[in-house]
Amino acid sequence: MHSGATQYLDMPVEIILADDHEIVREGFRALLERHGFRVVGEASDGQEAVRLAQQLQPQVAVLDLSMPLLSGIEASRQITSISRGTKTILLTMYMEDQYILEALKAGASGYILKTKGTKELVDAICQVLRGMTYLSPEVSRSVIEAYRGGAQPEAVPISPRERQVLQLVAEGKSTKEAASVLGISVKTASAHRTNLMSKLDIHETAGLVRYAIRLGLVRP
Repeated sequence: MHSGATQYLDMPVEIILADDHEIVREGFRALLERHGFRVVGEASDGQEAVRLAQQLQPQVAVLDLSMPLLSGIEASRQITSISRGTKTILLTMYMEDQYILEALKAGASGYILKTKGTKELVDAICQVLRGMTYLSPEVSRSVIEAYRGGAQPEAVPISPRERQVLQLVAEGKSTKEAASVLGISVKTASAHRTNLMSKLDIHETAGLVRYAIRLGLVRP
């Protein structure tokens, strides 16, 4: 989408950006505004991205896969539920099938490798606005091979709230801190933690961290 790529739209496309690195957001904002998009909000964590999507109802949410408090995959899952007109595009360094399949399962319309440069993001936005799914070429090959091999996203037996608690625990937060972030009681947060450890049959924090990394909830 270069000079005239937004001409088929009546109004500038409204976008929110979510990445925990301000310099990354600044770069993407400059690129998108140069191509005629309107960046209406920026978030530094997944929870903030979900709040902005609910408040602003943008056409597109560009999300880093690995963000504090709520991963891009979980943010995508929530955004596509609360703002049905919003297409989500994930930016990531990960090419593993598991992350890609999880992202698609979470409703993401695009999955782009950060190493591919910024032009690809512009192309992806144009495609998802037309109702298509955009995957980086390398990712496309990986997904096709995974599907041909019968791969499926790992069945995760925990609830969305338990996923949030898992991510916060993996980020080093105490049960009390997790409760505060999620706006729930310490007792409830403790119950979620107990439940997820029981369901996963993981009984130490290090094991939870490894599992959270495998799901793409936190960076290795």
